[in-house]
Amino acid sequence: MMIVALMMVMATSGFAQEKPVETETAQKRNETDRKIYQLALRYNDLAVARMKLFELIERNPTNITYLETLASLYFEASQFTSAAVSALDILEKNDKSLVALEVSANSLEQLGALDKALPNFERHFLLTNNLFSLYKTAYMQYSLNRQDEALNSINMLVKAPKASEEKVGFPKTDNTTQEVTLKAAALNLKGMVYMYQKNKNEAIAALNQALEVQADFELAKENLIEANKM
Repeated sequence: MMIVALMMVMATSGFAQEKPVETETAQKRNETDRKIYQLALRYNDLAVARMKLFELIERNPTNITYLETLASLYFEASQFTSAAVSALDILEKNDKSLVALEVSANSLEQLGALDKALPNFERHFLLTNNLFSLYKTAYMQYSLNRQDEALNSINMLVKAPKASEEKVGFPKTDNTTQEVTLKAAALNLKGMVYMYQKNKNEAIAALNQALEVQADFELAKENLIEANKM
């Protein structure tokens, strides 16, 4: 996912963007800590990597790059509570931090706090036009029984040209993952919304559209069977 790639970029080059430190001694300490951090990542020693980040954060309180990297490390280690709290702290300093928005949204979703995750998925989409964030927005709205909002988000996604190219993974019954286009995923979700609303005809129509986009979409096939039983 995007967080992984962004974290690795910051690990190798992002720290160079920091503001100059005031003293030569602090600059040397920063340089040493960055080298140890990168070596710890190379050896997958996350405890040491996090400790060096804490030291860099304490020494450079105005540089959110270190905070963003720490939040990403927590997320990649599946420490979702720590990831969410650290990301929310970043958003208090900079509400346009794309790393913090993504980490907080996904971490809060993992923790089941969907009502708190939703605004950050929405904001991430508004700032980036990222279609996966729009899909997650629609899914959160559906899960929170905000069906009209979900339909609006789904319709936006279906109309997006790149939705036919970008993909998302769904679990299959054989425990593998199936990659489907975001357009097919959105139409499947649309069918689920209509199923929730007990609108059989619209549900069947949406699910058939999903299968027209991707004929082997296993979840859409299963949902179509259920819709026909309504």
